[in-house]
Formats: sequence, C-alpha cells, structure tokens
Amino acid sequence: MTQAVVIGAGIGGLSAAMRLAAQGLGVRVVEMADGPGGKMRTAPSVAGPVDIGPTVLTMRPVFEALFADVGEKLSDHVTLHRDRLLARHWWRDGSSLDLFDDPESSAEAVGEFAGAEAVREFRAFSAEAKRLYEAFDGPVMQSEAPAFGPLAAHVIKNPRLIPAMAPGLSLSRKLAMRFSDSRLQQLFGRYATYVGGSPYQSPAVLGLIWQSEAQGVWAVEGGMHALAQAMQSVAEAKGVAFQFGTAVERITAESSTARGVQLADGSTLSADIVVFNGDPKALRDGYLGQDMTGAVPKAGTEPRSFSAFVWGFAAEPSGVELAHHNVFFCEDPKIEFGDLAKGRMPRDATLYVCAQDHGQPGPQRFEIIMNGPPGHKTTEEEKETCRTRTFEALQTMGLTFSPPPETTALTTPMDFDRAFPASDGSLYGRSPHGMSATFQRPTARTAIKGLYLAGGGAHPGAGIPMACLSGKHAAEAIRSDLASTSRSRPTATPGGMSTGSAIAATAPSRSSAS
Repeated sequence: MTQAVVIGAGIGGLSAAMRLAAQGLGVRVVEMADGPGGKMRTAPSVAGPVDIGPTVLTMRPVFEALFADVGEKLSDHVTLHRDRLLARHWWRDGSSLDLFDDPESSAEAVGEFAGAEAVREFRAFSAEAKRLYEAFDGPVMQSEAPAFGPLAAHVIKNPRLIPAMAPGLSLSRKLAMRFSDSRLQQLFGRYATYVGGSPYQSPAVLGLIWQSEAQGVWAVEGGMHALAQAMQSVAEAKGVAFQFGTAVERITAESSTARGVQLADGSTLSADIVVFNGDPKALRDGYLGQDMTGAVPKAGTEPRSFSAFVWGFAAEPSGVELAHHNVFFCEDPKIEFGDLAKGRMPRDATLYVCAQDHGQPGPQRFEIIMNGPPGHKTTEEEKETCRTRTFEALQTMGLTFSPPPETTALTTPMDFDRAFPASDGSLYGRSPHGMSATFQRPTARTAIKGLYLAGGGAHPGAGIPMACLSGKHAAEAIRSDLASTSRSRPTATPGGMSTGSAIAATAPSRSSAS
C-alpha cells in the first residue's frame, strides 16, 4: 500500500486525507495542535467555545462533493442552518443595510437604503459578479493547475466578460465606476479583505466573491470547528490515523524526492507521499529543512496578505440589534488601508462582529475581527490601544458589551505566526494584490517529487471552500502521478502484467502544522 503523510489537519489537509484514503492509500495526519481545524479554531469562554477563525460556510456544494467522493453524505455528519440574512452593515452616519441570499430582497433593501439608481447599479454589479464567478469556477477554481489559456478562450467566446473583469483596474476603482453611493463602494470593496487584500491594490475581478456569498451562507450547528471534527471522524472511519500534539521538524528527502518526515522528538515516519497543509512560505524559509527551500517559487509566497487582530469572548451586548454577521464600517477606508500598507495597526478600522448566539438571553459569544498587517509585533501597550480603538468605535455606533473583554481575549498577528510557523501571521498566504496574483499561487505539485501542497496558501486560495478544493487538487495530482509512475514502470509477473510503482516501493506515514 502506498503510504502518505499529511502535515497539518486544517481543512485542506483533512480534505486531502479523506480523498487519499478513499483512493486506497495508507494515510497518517500529523498535527502540531491538539485537534483538527487549523485556522478554524476556538477559544474558551463562560458561554462555551467561541469560534475565533472562520465563522461562515459558503459554497456548500464543495463540501457535499467532498463527502460524496468518499461515499458519505454531508448532512449525515453536520447540521447546517442557512442564514437568509447574509450580513447587517452599519455606517458612522447611523445608516444600516441588510443583504440577503435572495437577490430581490437585497435589491429592495438597497433601494430603501440608497434609492432607485442604486438598485440599478446593484443589479448590474450582481450580474457581473455572477458572470465572473461562472467564468472562473471551471478553468481556475476547479482546475488543479489553472492556466490562462482556457480562461482566455472562455472570455473570447463571451466578450461581455471583458468589461466585467476590468483588466488593469483595481477593485476600488471598478466599484467607484459602478456605484454612485460611496457606502456601497465601501461595502463591496471589503470583499478584497476576504482573501487578505486591499480594494485599492486588488484586481477588480475579486468582485466575484460577492457571488460566492450571495449563493448562500450557512452556520454549522455546534460551531465551525464541528465541521473539522466531522471531517476527522469520516477520515478515521476510512482508515486515516491522526497524531495530534506532534510537530514536524523536517521533511526528509533523497535525490529531490520526499521520503517522509522527521518529528520534533527525533523519530521518523517514512512515506511515499507527503502533503504539506501549511503556509508554503515555511518551505521557502527552510522551516521544514533546507532541502525544501526550492519547493515553491518566491512569487508564490510574496508579497504577504493581511493578518488580523481577533477578539473572542462572551458578554452581554446592548444597543443596536445585531444579526449573526455584522460589519461596522470605518469613517475613511483610505486611512485604514493606508495604515495597513505601512505595517501599522489601523487608527480607524472596519470591524466584523460575529454574534454567535444572537438573540439568546445571558452572556453571548462574540468574535470581532480588525484587519492587521503581517509581521506586526504587538506590544502590551498596543494591545490596550487595540482594545480602546475597537470598543470605543463600536460604542460610538451604538454597540456596547458587559463586561468588555480583557486583552487576554485578543489574538495578534504574532500570535498567528506562532500558531502557524513562518507565516508572519498572514492568514491568507500570498497577497491577492496584482493582476496576475491568481496565477502566482503555488499549485498542488511542488519542485520536490512526492511533495504536494494543500491549504489556503496554495491554489485556489484562502477561505474554507478554497482550502477544501486545494485538498481535492492535491489528491487528484497524487492519483495522476501514481498512475503515471505505474504505467511507466511495468514488471512481468506470473499470469500477466502488474504495475510496480517506484513511489510505492518505499512505504511511509505523516503529520503537523496548519
């Protein structure tokens, strides 16, 4: 049996492990943390575990396909609740806007918010986002190795995509041309931050992210980490072994071919296949051995995406009526993203507030996210500054908490760097800035034979669905390479021909961080 070691039990690693086991490989997952999920993490509170990572599930069919690929049904393992109200948005002038998974309901809300002309603009923007999403889904997101050729061919057949893609324009510039109301420009510009970028530097094509959300968002009963636990459970039922609380010291290699991993305690796990579910920058930086520094190109890891300052706590809210997902916009986004570009904590930032128990009596669980620069070394004084800026800004917009959290409830960019080594705290891997950023991310295959990538730092990028797809791409690349190796090395055996795999000849296992 061909043996695979998966380093990291994030969504990408879990997705790859499930599929590899279903393909008949022996799989071991080694994870530095004490449980699965990677960035899908929780923190303790008086009201129970608080999600302090992703809080919403989009692109549900991606996960339905994952479970179907291994002979299971998603609905048999997790309970999902659809949020008809996508998010509630608040501005400093006292205005607010709800957007829904029903386009007509959203259009009606936009009309009440900003008038008839805004409705026309919103419909046109939504139609463009849908066309872009459909154009990029097959040749880019669903493709193991995206190529510009198939996308260009699709665009040639559908010339209306050219103005929608707005080549050469930033998302911010495109939105300024699309919406006459600056508040709507600010709202849809925030989708660049979903993949760790600034709307002033990210390409206009990122407007398609609105379509991925407009198709529907779901809450996972029990919290987002319940999805990771369900994936682990299914993987174990398929024969995957998990080893938690175990760090990988390095990936072992011979003749530019991965042969397994050495653990922090000095022991080794041999393997035919190694899947790295961590930030590809860790490979380039030699974190997993000097033999790995050439595994991915520098352009696949630089420049870095945003990090974040994340609060996770329980308290009783008062003031404005919250939805599950809420966005409190800053006064001037140019100041926020200007500060981030200079590597400092924003003086005034847009704040995402997830009310995980909204509407329930007593202390409720909250996650609050402020964008932060990667590599930012936060002092104790700056933690207090972050606390002041966050909760005073919310208070001016009508939201208060009792009791307000202490700084022990704050996760900083450097905390993320410690949790996900060599990442600089960047939560999304490579930055989406630049017109070719989509095609710069490293794909599943690396320059090291037998070493593959999965996770938000690899193609197709950041976000839970994208990480899940990265695991699919890794499993497909491995299956293709194993089949190719088998066909290229036939050996005669009694009764006919059998395929002897050069990779399978060295057996192995697997583990760790992301």
